[in-house]
Amino acid sequence: MMESSECVVRVRDKVARGERISDQDALDLFNSDDLFGIGQLAAEINEKKNGNRVFFNVNRHLNYTNFCVNQCRFCAFCHEPGQPGGYAYHLSEILEKAAEASAAGATELHMVGGLHPELPFEFYLRMITTIKANNPNLKIKAFTAVEVDYFSKISKLPVETVISEMKRLGLDSTPGGGAEILGAEVRQQICPEKISGERWLEVTQKIHEGGLKSNATMLFGHVEGYADRVEHMAKLRELQDRTGGFQSFIPLAFQPDNTRIPNAKGPDGIDCLKTLAISRIYLDNFQHIKAYWVMLGLKIAQVALAFGVNDLDGTVIEEKIGHDAGADSPQELSKAELLRQIRGAGKLPVERDTLYQQVRVYDDVADD
Repeated sequence: MMESSECVVRVRDKVARGERISDQDALDLFNSDDLFGIGQLAAEINEKKNGNRVFFNVNRHLNYTNFCVNQCRFCAFCHEPGQPGGYAYHLSEILEKAAEASAAGATELHMVGGLHPELPFEFYLRMITTIKANNPNLKIKAFTAVEVDYFSKISKLPVETVISEMKRLGLDSTPGGGAEILGAEVRQQICPEKISGERWLEVTQKIHEGGLKSNATMLFGHVEGYADRVEHMAKLRELQDRTGGFQSFIPLAFQPDNTRIPNAKGPDGIDCLKTLAISRIYLDNFQHIKAYWVMLGLKIAQVALAFGVNDLDGTVIEEKIGHDAGADSPQELSKAELLRQIRGAGKLPVERDTLYQQVRVYDDVADD
């Protein structure tokens, strides 16, 4: 076995003593070439937290509109009204897709969309109510903190009221999108029209305080530096200390096609694995680190299972945001393929629901 670098040894000793690693420790890991040492430490930490289990769920993505009042420079999904390729699903189309998901055995409907310039808040409430009434067993994970903030603006209701109303009508959890990079300088370069990083944290705290769990994301591989990534994770770790409301952390590999960030190429495989592993080491108060195969690619996502990752997302179905930006991953995966990927990495597949409640453990191939 190769000897670990000095910084990995130092961080490993801290972890062994039960000490929280510092921002400087994380930055040193990012600047280290000791990928395998970092990965091994992340794997050891994950083993203590989650054993040999890798979670996945049977889910469907539903991006209900790509019309958006913001025009973020990293986004290839957003459209202005009248622009070719723009769309907004009618409620009947949304219900049809939800019914298809239920019929396919999905336990989660993952819904995010653009900030539509005309739809009223009542439309989103009706969407939740109608989906839940027709698909009572389908958990609804929907609306990022950016969307929740927008609903507050268009309804002229406090964020707390928006959250309580959606929860009352059937919203089960929220996704972690819109965080991008939380630092102001990078945010000004890639999404100046979007709510600030501080506002994202504020709204997310209100979501947690309102009784809903959420995830947290980080879009990496564009104009940010390692220090920006560490600062981003530090803000998430601090909020998690206060609320405990984050379920998983999801590093999202930037996809450059059709975006408006000059010379941004996206991260390579080494950077992806290193970022996933360091997030597992640094985010000691997060239970789950997710490899989002849609943006990482399936091969890197599978390898990440040996680098501290314990969640492979799900079947997904009809994801648009990453693919509009050039993701070359499949549009969906079958449950059988997810099981194959997890077992191929020497791990135990565990199907979960939105809230990480265990649905089924696949401990025998004959049980598939």
